[in-house]
Amino acid sequence: MAENSQLKSGASAADQLREEYQRQSSLFDAQPAIVQRFLEAQASQVANSFFERTYNLHFSLPDRVTLADSSEPLPVPASIREQRVGKISDVVSRRNVHETLRERFAELNKSSNKAVAVSAELLRFATSNTMVRNMLPSGRRVSYLPAQDDDIPSLPTGDVSTDPESAITASTDAIAEEGRADEGRGTLQVPYVPEARRFFLPQWIGFDSHDALIVNSMGEAQAHIASMQRFLTILFDARSLAPYIVADEEFEKKRYGMLGQLVNQGRALARHQTRDIIKTIQDRARAQSLNRGLSLSLPYFDDQDLKIRNHNFVIIPAGRIMFVPAFVVRAALEEQAKIAQDTRFGHSTRTHLMAELQMLGEAFESSGE
Repeated sequence: MAENSQLKSGASAADQLREEYQRQSSLFDAQPAIVQRFLEAQASQVANSFFERTYNLHFSLPDRVTLADSSEPLPVPASIREQRVGKISDVVSRRNVHETLRERFAELNKSSNKAVAVSAELLRFATSNTMVRNMLPSGRRVSYLPAQDDDIPSLPTGDVSTDPESAITASTDAIAEEGRADEGRGTLQVPYVPEARRFFLPQWIGFDSHDALIVNSMGEAQAHIASMQRFLTILFDARSLAPYIVADEEFEKKRYGMLGQLVNQGRALARHQTRDIIKTIQDRARAQSLNRGLSLSLPYFDDQDLKIRNHNFVIIPAGRIMFVPAFVVRAALEEQAKIAQDTRFGHSTRTHLMAELQMLGEAFESSGE
């Protein structure tokens, strides 16, 4: 017993998570098919409430469970099968299911009744598995490289010329659409642009490698960013509910594929907006409408929170000061120096933001406006 304990304490965290995932997976596989289907139905309901952050939830435990090393099922007491999570006090204190459900699972896991504890483990596993495998679309197997002086792989590799040009031969390359007038005639296959096909989910790509918009509008590109953020939120919710799910190959495939895609597109959106800001400043400078001061909110993608944020700074203080392009250059250099020392930014976010400030400064370096 002491030897097993030493082995466990000597194992890495990754090894322990992998061992726990395999144990939970084997436990689920040991259940009769009817119990598995019941757990999956309950898990779907629980997973949606967990992601939506509802304030209450009702779910049921199975009527019996089977241990991995036993063929005899253990009955779950009828008095405890029906579970309700969330009270009026939780609503008042704004404690949603994201918190209270994990607490309830922990309570059930500590039950002196083995069947209750095992059924809670099974439902936790089924819920996290549902979030990873059923709530999220599957994507391509991709490979990313990090940009220069970056920590996060976000630049897709591979030659797009080797990919099928039309989704007629690859369903993952297209959005299939069928209108009422075309019912019964099959699906309309719409191929994605070559650059989009290098990513995990091409349907959510809004910018090419030059930050040019490849969808119909900025609103559509921002909606794609929101879809990718939701995708990762669901994955991270599954991880928070059952940390061992990170050992699942499907989890890692989706995390890697979508994280690189979101970082790539989030930064592209920020740079695209920065170029729009530069053009607006140049247009207003030509119209001589910048002689009363200039403050700027520069968008950047925070790869810690996976959100677009704004860096606010003053270029010209408010007052009657004639606009000179050199003011923008000086302000950009000053902000780069501040950000280089700002520990609130992660390394790759800092590099990304400083590159945008450099872009801003260079746009006005040789300007004669």
